[in-house]
Amino acid sequence: MIIGVGIDVAAIDRFAASLERTPLLADRLFSASELLLPSGERRGVASLAARFAAKEAVAKALGAPPGLHWTDAEVWQEGSGQPRLRVRGTVAARAAELGVRSWHVSLSHDAGVASAVVIAEG
Repeated sequence: MIIGVGIDVAAIDRFAASLERTPLLADRLFSASELLLPSGERRGVASLAARFAAKEAVAKALGAPPGLHWTDAEVWQEGSGQPRLRVRGTVAARAAELGVRSWHVSLSHDAGVASAVVIAEG
């Protein structure tokens, strides 16, 4: 059963400007593993914008309650490149309240826009 669906978009240039303007913003939004590629290089801004959109989409799928922490929803990739979602803390607690047992996430970025869709399933 689908418990919630969230979708969000982020303008990549605007997101990049926010990261430049506020140097510690990336550390507040993302876990260390989200910031780096498997090679150890820093992840590109388009990919980070898509991950930010996914975090917004998670909040929407959970009914957008106050008090969720950005780093309590973490986007990671399987070896195949398929994105997955790992939740803990405030996000896991809200998901448990609603009966969420699994997550589905899709990320995309093209033409200056990053997007994400998240489905919370019970």
